[in-house]
Amino acid sequence: MASPTEIVAMRRALELAARGAATARPNPVVGAVVLDTSGAVAGEGWHQQAGGPHAEVLALAAAGDRAAGGTVVVTLEPCSHTGRTGPCTVAVRDAGVRRVVVSTVDPTPGAGGGADALRAAGLDVETGVLTAEGERVNRRWLTAVRTGRPWVVWKFAATLDGRSAAADGTSRWISSPESRADTHALRAASDAVIAGSGTVLADDPALTVRDAAGMPTGRQPLRVVVDTHGRTPAGAKVRDETADTWIATAAELGTDPCGHVDLSALLRELFARGSRVALLEGGPRLAGAFLRAGLVDEVVAYLAPTLLGDGLSAVAGTGVATLGDAFALDIEDVRRLGPDVRITGRHRRTPSSTIVEV
Repeated sequence: MASPTEIVAMRRALELAARGAATARPNPVVGAVVLDTSGAVAGEGWHQQAGGPHAEVLALAAAGDRAAGGTVVVTLEPCSHTGRTGPCTVAVRDAGVRRVVVSTVDPTPGAGGGADALRAAGLDVETGVLTAEGERVNRRWLTAVRTGRPWVVWKFAATLDGRSAAADGTSRWISSPESRADTHALRAASDAVIAGSGTVLADDPALTVRDAAGMPTGRQPLRVVVDTHGRTPAGAKVRDETADTWIATAAELGTDPCGHVDLSALLRELFARGSRVALLEGGPRLAGAFLRAGLVDEVVAYLAPTLLGDGLSAVAGTGVATLGDAFALDIEDVRRLGPDVRITGRHRRTPSSTIVEV
């Protein structure tokens, strides 16, 4: 059983892991703490970017000779394969570490199995320490790996009465500058941004990261246009050279029972292309289709202190006919952004809506 000192170190490792939320993708966020033989912290590390050193390697480097005979406390099972970096299991073994304490076991085929490899090398390994916290900090990545599709965040802006556009079609700007800057931060933390062809034809958005203070902007997310019949014009902003774009058509992905692009196939292809977090933007019908298919994991709503009464609803076509079938959320965060309120909620999955792991 993990000692009180190891529990404290794991909480610190979880804090460190969270630092990589915007930069480590599409890799998981990982934090590590090395304790020396007396139980004192000898080194810390966190996975900062894909292709860079893993958390354990950085923590061991910081610990130096003090790692020998000590303990590595890490939020995710050390990898046992060679990718862009070497196996962390080898680094841990070669550092002379005696014990490894893990929060979450790695479900990735090929990369998992690190705990067994370390045990085979003679190390004492304990897994499942603060598992709930470890699952939460890596929730998006774990969901993607377990389901074979990206974690989907649906973002929308609306008036307090749920309108995304006025009766005459005007919609700029319902949300405040502060909310729009926050939207760019959401894009910067995503691997793909998804919009429907209707939104592209009506608003001609760029779907790029342009205003996200303190967020990395060097790597743009993939722009995805769900375009059943391939109507996106050649001159649309989403076709410029600012970022990569995928025009996803029914001819390529097949259709759902309604004759539109098969959204499950879309997400499977995005996963195959390396996307682990996808941001769904624009279009009440596309949002409704994702909700109807059970493919929304998280909702971020920007609500402006405005009332319209008439106009376009933020979502349509969910297939919900009675209150008992409503898409239920667990609210996780509520905050002010300028004059607006941002509400973040996670899909409260019922047994009938649980995604089957693959």
